[in-house]
Amino acid sequence: MTRLKKWGKRLRNFLIFAILLVLFLEWWLNIAPPVIENTSAWELKRVEQSPDFYTIDNNWLRKNEHGLWEAYVEGKPFERGAILGNLAQELIVQQEVYFVRQIKNLIPSESFLYLLRYLVGFFNRNIDEFIPLEYQQEIYGETHFCSDKFNSIGSNYERILNYHAAHDIGHALKDYAVVGCTSFSSWEEERTDSNLILGRNFDFYVGDDFAKDKIILFINPEEGYKLATITWGGFLGVVSGMNEKGLTVTLNAAKSGLPSSSKTPISIVARKILQYAKNIDEAFAIAQQHETFVSESLMIGSAEDGYTAIIEKSVDKIALHRSDSASIICSNHYQSDSFKTDIDNQTNIKTSASNYRQIRTKNLLNASLNLDYLEVAKILRDKQGHQGKEIGFGNEKALNQLLGHHSVIFMPEKRLIWVSTAPYQLGEFVAYDLNQVFNLKTVPNRSLGIDSLLVPEDPFATSLEFQNYVEFRQLKKELTLLANNGAAYTEADVAKAERIIKLNPAYYHAYELAGNFYKAKGLYPKAIAAYKEALTKEIATKIEKTALETRLSDSKTANQTH
Repeated sequence: MTRLKKWGKRLRNFLIFAILLVLFLEWWLNIAPPVIENTSAWELKRVEQSPDFYTIDNNWLRKNEHGLWEAYVEGKPFERGAILGNLAQELIVQQEVYFVRQIKNLIPSESFLYLLRYLVGFFNRNIDEFIPLEYQQEIYGETHFCSDKFNSIGSNYERILNYHAAHDIGHALKDYAVVGCTSFSSWEEERTDSNLILGRNFDFYVGDDFAKDKIILFINPEEGYKLATITWGGFLGVVSGMNEKGLTVTLNAAKSGLPSSSKTPISIVARKILQYAKNIDEAFAIAQQHETFVSESLMIGSAEDGYTAIIEKSVDKIALHRSDSASIICSNHYQSDSFKTDIDNQTNIKTSASNYRQIRTKNLLNASLNLDYLEVAKILRDKQGHQGKEIGFGNEKALNQLLGHHSVIFMPEKRLIWVSTAPYQLGEFVAYDLNQVFNLKTVPNRSLGIDSLLVPEDPFATSLEFQNYVEFRQLKKELTLLANNGAAYTEADVAKAERIIKLNPAYYHAYELAGNFYKAKGLYPKAIAAYKEALTKEIATKIEKTALETRLSDSKTANQTH
């Protein structure tokens, strides 16, 4: 009895300690919002002019006939955020649902998610110190319209502030590697119908639903330049955008190790550049002012300079890379002399898909005689490998990996932007003229897209091959679950493994998925055959090739002892 009392006392003391620890962490990791003296912007009334069309004074949000949301906000930072949050409140709430759902798909354990909250909170406990006050105020204004459903993760302000670092953390955690974005630019007068043209694929994947509601956001700030950015509900940083001076910014992740402490999210650095720089030198000066916690390339196109350059920024070094020709390409590795001897960069070039995509892009550019916006869209949609080799749909070595959030085309000197529509880069590209947008005096009564400059939908979007790819994506989820669900299986399950190969026969990953299923079910001869065939295909990374070789070896060993 005495022993039970002792254990009871220890348990009580442990519970008291645990409760006090949680309370301490809640207090210590709390991020206080900026002080706003006048929050009356939260009380402004949103007017629904028609379905999917809302206004607040001169600010507005509308969904166009192509499925893109168009929005315009103006004023002081807090007011801009509050008005945009009010206009787009349903989009913000739904986007967070999609984001959290994807996190739970990746991390199904509720207890680990709870722990992750404190780990991320600890890591980012000082993130507000690295974000300019203007953007803190803007973000805080928006958070009033977020859902309380996710308060267990953090307050509205804490969550949205941390989401602005999601791009950074996402590519740092992806095997300490990168997501496969590609961008390029040319300013060769004989080949372009504008002196400067840029194209980019933004392959940041947080689930298919996350890319459904893209927003082209036009911002008329109280200070700085007017700007347009391609974004989503709740996100006020920049990953792709252009300002009224014809300066463009796009982000490309580079190989990065795990960050050790919070710094400025790269999307906030890009936002500041877009709002306050009119040329490449000014953009570089702003980038030098901020420490970031992951490695990134910022491609800067400039109408004033007449060319494009790349700011290469790691956690401890920064360089400005200019091309020695009239074109430049950016995938996911550094190219400047400053990083030539960098071990991480050299390893990235040798082991990732980045250099392969860079070479493919260069070959496509060289083969293009007239590099107009239609040709740029064609390059961005390219799904093949070197010399037109079929490498499977969804391969990271392709420019179009059929998972991107958006594609965008810029003609800075004409202030023209084209934004892709679903699915992936295959839908229509809608054109916008920033001169026209920012010269408006009243709320427009129709979409601001320019019909005469519309890029048609890619025929692939209505093809049998694309239907097969959609089915492939669904079967991938099913086979992955089956492979992790014990040794039992049915003939219908085996048929799925056979079917997935037929749906995407040039893609190594189709054979890998089938092989993983066969191996998990003890069907070793089938697993061996699938892995062998996978190794004959164009494999995206060295890590994946090594993993396939290991699984093949394990299957052979298991088959001999089975």
